[in-house]
Amino acid sequence: MPKNWIIRSFDREHVNLLERQAHIHPLLAQLLINRGVGRSEQVAAFLQPKLTDLRPPAQLPGCVETARRLLDAIRNDRKITVYGDYDVDGMTATAILRQVIRMLGGQVDYYVPTRMTEGYGLNHDAIRSLAAQGTQVMITVDCGINSIDEAQTARELGVELLITDHHTPGETLPDAAAITHPMIAERFPQYGPPYPFPHLSGSTVALKVAWALCQEGARDEEPGMRDFNTNPPSLTPPPKVTPEMREFLMQAVGLAALGAVADVMPLIDENRALVRFALERSLPQYAPVGLRELMKVSKIDPAKPMTSEQIAFAIGPRLNAAGRLGLAQLGVELLVTDKPDKAAELAAYINNLNETRQKLERDIVRSATKQIEEQFSPDDPAYVLASTEWHSGIIGIVAGRLSEKYHRPVVLISKDKFENKPGVGSGRSVRGLNLCEAFAACSEYLVRSGGHAAAAGLGVEDGKIDLFRDAFCEYVASELPPELRTAELVIDAEFPFSAFDTDMVRRIDSLAPFGHGNTRPVICTRGVTLAEPPKTMGSDQRHFSATLRQHQQTMRAVAFGVAEWVEQMLRHDGPIDVAFHPVINEFRGFAKVELQLIDWKPAE
Repeated sequence: MPKNWIIRSFDREHVNLLERQAHIHPLLAQLLINRGVGRSEQVAAFLQPKLTDLRPPAQLPGCVETARRLLDAIRNDRKITVYGDYDVDGMTATAILRQVIRMLGGQVDYYVPTRMTEGYGLNHDAIRSLAAQGTQVMITVDCGINSIDEAQTARELGVELLITDHHTPGETLPDAAAITHPMIAERFPQYGPPYPFPHLSGSTVALKVAWALCQEGARDEEPGMRDFNTNPPSLTPPPKVTPEMREFLMQAVGLAALGAVADVMPLIDENRALVRFALERSLPQYAPVGLRELMKVSKIDPAKPMTSEQIAFAIGPRLNAAGRLGLAQLGVELLVTDKPDKAAELAAYINNLNETRQKLERDIVRSATKQIEEQFSPDDPAYVLASTEWHSGIIGIVAGRLSEKYHRPVVLISKDKFENKPGVGSGRSVRGLNLCEAFAACSEYLVRSGGHAAAAGLGVEDGKIDLFRDAFCEYVASELPPELRTAELVIDAEFPFSAFDTDMVRRIDSLAPFGHGNTRPVICTRGVTLAEPPKTMGSDQRHFSATLRQHQQTMRAVAFGVAEWVEQMLRHDGPIDVAFHPVINEFRGFAKVELQLIDWKPAE
């Protein structure tokens, strides 16, 4: 679908002032201003974030209380279960807390629900089963903040429930012994002052609890520090953790960064400091053996600093594939094992799972696209698609791809083939439409629904899919203004090809880590021609490659998953405008600038 290009405003005086004061290139000054870094004293803090920018655990509501309760359970040899989630954020958070409790001598195991049969979060059957197996303390990661009924089940069974989560709390909190959450104090003032940065991942919340647990464990060994009422942590300097604890925390920083990037947390503030340090130090130097093996099968050199894109597009999808196919416990096991042979075996198996996931995804994309073309109109405000052949763990990815391609809300429903159970649906939205509110407006046709504004899930009986489709499309038509039905591409700056040598691109790369909240800069260049005909590339010929010319300079351009651009560009007669990321391609010791095309259109 055509995109509406929006080039950010350019304040020449502001750019020139920041260029002079901070001694930086004008393009870098403009990119920083676009990111809200407009004063010279902010530049160094943004370009050189430090691990010390992380706020101490005592500031996070409930963190110290949770750590103390865990430490008490460890000291009294009570059985602890870490209850996780099946995505990367949940797996890494589970691994962090399981490892720190084990390091401190605790009796600990973990439980990850199965995506297809149990769904997200705490469930009654799992709590009952774990209690029957001897669990006395249960600590959740990346889930639990809205598990009101499940918390009551835990209390009735005598299980002490500790909740760590980062999802939006509801109007009522679960009855838990302690809750650690970055947003809880905003709605419930009794939890203390609001946390300054509410956008922590579940894995980073787990990291803070592990950090506090190490501090409390070290404090417990120091004479005169055991009376917490006399010497509360906020009034005493934190004790020095042991070398073993420090090495563990360095490893945990890397795991937390994986969760933060994979869960699409904004890479600003302390998330930026966390991920930057993890990419440069924690992951290359302290990654557990299983993660190192996963890097190898992902063709990532573990001895070199990583990028956030490698997490987002290589490590994250492989771990998520295990969860999507109902084997999330293998992802956790990979992250916690200390056996090299087992790590290599698990990494290879998870890599194979990802290849299976990719094949399933391609099949569903083809099937869903065919359904759109044959059964629906290009003017439909939304697409609701259904099939008995679609894997329920994969449909969310495909819904996202189709929503981006057609720029409208898309819901895919995996219908039950044999048992006549409700179909499982997953939807993705576009700017301007809250998917949760849309599902709530159609609730009379649904068994259940929930999620976020941009991504949500549902359950629907087979006989009501058509009714839901009609109601959902009617709601979207009434709520999504026409001006929001065209995709937008926000462009940071317009510069000619001649501006981009390796030195300039390395300056742009100093803005990394890139991701949500700090996207890789988008540049546009006008009046470009084809120096060589475009062609498809890749093992399956799904990608695009071309050589572009502006004036006397040529540059190689690539784009992924848009092989159709070859035919479209060949049909166009005349110059084009291109939007791209400038990147450095390093091959056999040589570095060369090339363009990752995002969009193109006939020159204006």
